Formats: sequence, structure tokens, C-alpha cells
Amino acid sequence: MDYRDTVFISVAELLSFSKAADNLHISQPAVTRHIKELETKYNTNLFDRKGNKIYLTRAGKKVYNAFKQIEKEYRDLNFEISQINQSILGEFIIGASSTISQYVLPRVIASFHKRYPKIHIHLMNGNSFEMEKLLLENKVDVALVENHSSQLGIQYKDFLNDELIVVTGRNSVYAKRSVITKEDLLQLPIVLREQGSGTLEVIKKALKSKGLDFEQLNTLIHLGSTEAIKNFLQDFDGLAIVSEKAVPTELYMKSLVKLNVKDFAMHRKFRMAFIPGHKNRQVELFENFLFHYNL
Repeated sequence: MDYRDTVFISVAELLSFSKAADNLHISQPAVTRHIKELETKYNTNLFDRKGNKIYLTRAGKKVYNAFKQIEKEYRDLNFEISQINQSILGEFIIGASSTISQYVLPRVIASFHKRYPKIHIHLMNGNSFEMEKLLLENKVDVALVENHSSQLGIQYKDFLNDELIVVTGRNSVYAKRSVITKEDLLQLPIVLREQGSGTLEVIKKALKSKGLDFEQLNTLIHLGSTEAIKNFLQDFDGLAIVSEKAVPTELYMKSLVKLNVKDFAMHRKFRMAFIPGHKNRQVELFENFLFHYNL
């Protein structure tokens, strides 16, 4: 689809030029320009402006319904072609946050390679901020990140739900406590990921939503990976906050114990990040594969 069509769909669904601009990570004047170009093309108004609100005109509703059908047909066609075409060649680079690269991507990439053995994937990993920086510098073709914040010039698509959970080692003095309070969370010793980590950003936002100050956490140390945190917990009388995707084996084997925090949960989305208009055919193929993969 033409990028103007994508802009129109976003404005039509949000009924706001400013929200569409935020959603697409472009400026509001750019959104206005794209809509005006479409209205010129079809020689009709697609939106009614009434005060601070906008509404789809009759023509706008017709265009919206047609674009959504075209969008679906493009998506279906791309996926069907990708299933039957085994001779696609090429390569691309994925930049993924540590949690996603370690605990989500390996199975996906292995399955993708079985279907498309002639497409070579290069994987770079680090924290979410680092991966977004590489994307903006055109050093990776697509980034998979776990943070809440969004950067100008990057478009995001959610692809997987995740929850951050509080865990402790089985030998910890806190291992017999199945439930703790928010006050406990602030007071008990805790080990966390490093600055720039998407996990850390989600924790800060979740605490703020409950009127709690991240700086009040009794943080003993920051470590650069979840694997390091899991090893640290084996001989640490304290807590950690990690992705549920990172510890299913440890919870099953009971080397780690999950502690529920009363009236407090930390949910987030894993997101695909890319520069609008810069996805090559191989990245689009991987995107379709990822969104249809049973994670």
C-alpha cells in the first residue's frame, strides 16, 4: 500500500491528526499533507472538521473500508506467497533486546531457517535503547524491543505479551513467602538490569503508576543480563524482577520461586521496530512469519 494510505487508516481509526502523528512517529504537518494529497487525488473531503474533532465523511468511510480490505489482501497474499516460495535469497540483520534474543527468538529463527534456508539472518543483541540506536543508524534492518517508550522516526508493532515477575532463589530467606506487599518490594534487597534496559524502564513506569519511587528500591546491584541475575539469585537473600519468558524452567525445577506482589502487576508488549519505508522483502517475510508463529 502507498504510505499515504497507511496514514489515512491511522487518522481514520484514531480520529485525530496528532494521535496519528504520534502513532506513526512522523510530524503532524506531514500527516496533514498526506491527507490533503489523498483528498486532492479523490477530489473530495475525507474528513469533516468540527471544532477540535474530526469525523469521516461518507466518502471517507468508503475509502477506509476499501483500504482495510486492500491491507488484508496484501497481508494474506504476502503470507501465502511466502509459504509456497522456497527459493527466496538474501540476508538481513535483526537487533534484539537481551530478553527477546535469548528467550523468544531462537525457536522463531530456527523455524524460519527451516522454511527459508537460503535467507541468512544475522542477530545482534543488547538492551532496547542500544537496538533502537542501531536501527536509526541503519546498522540493523529491524529491531525487536521490550521498552515502553517510542523514538521519533521509528514505527512499532506489538507482537507478544509479557509480564515482569518478582522472583527469589530457593535458598533465600524469602523463598517461603508466596505473597509480598508493595512496601516489601521497596524495602527488600533487589538486583536489577542495567540502565537502558527495557525491563528497567517498565519497572519504573509500573512503580510510578502506583505512586512509588523507583529510587526508593533497595537496589544492591545492576547486572547486564537476565542470565547473570538468575545466577546471582542462587546465593542472594533478596529479589529480582525478570520476564516470565526467562524463567519457566527455573520455576518448574524450583531453583527460583515466584513471589506475587499484592495489588501490583507489571505487563508489557514485545515490539517490532522499523524505519517506515525501509523494510526489505526478507524483513517483511520475517515479520509475517513472526506474527503467525505460535509464541
